[in-house]
Amino acid sequence: MQLSTKTEEQLRIVSVREERIDAAVALEFKDAMRVQTEDGPHTVVLDLSEVQFIDSSGLGAIVASMKTLGAERKMALAGLTPTVERVFQLTRMDSVFSVFSTVDGALAELR
Repeated sequence: MQLSTKTEEQLRIVSVREERIDAAVALEFKDAMRVQTEDGPHTVVLDLSEVQFIDSSGLGAIVASMKTLGAERKMALAGLTPTVERVFQLTRMDSVFSVFSTVDGALAELR
């Protein structure tokens, strides 16, 4: 699972460098997210702009990653492709996460 991370001011940006988050990589994704977010700023922005497909296991891995942050930290999503955004809408997870069209939009709003 390829993730890249950068920190800007009070935000940690984690970009997924894969086209899929599915059952085959869900556990690896959760582990990588834990490592990338175990310390650092209060807010994590998960950049999903390269992800073209997500299944229920992938969705569960993202939710688990959010829960791993704990109650005092939060996760926002950015750059959802239409297919991925539809999964979040159908499962109503778009009401659980703050969702932004772009990473820049998330940064502007969350700073």
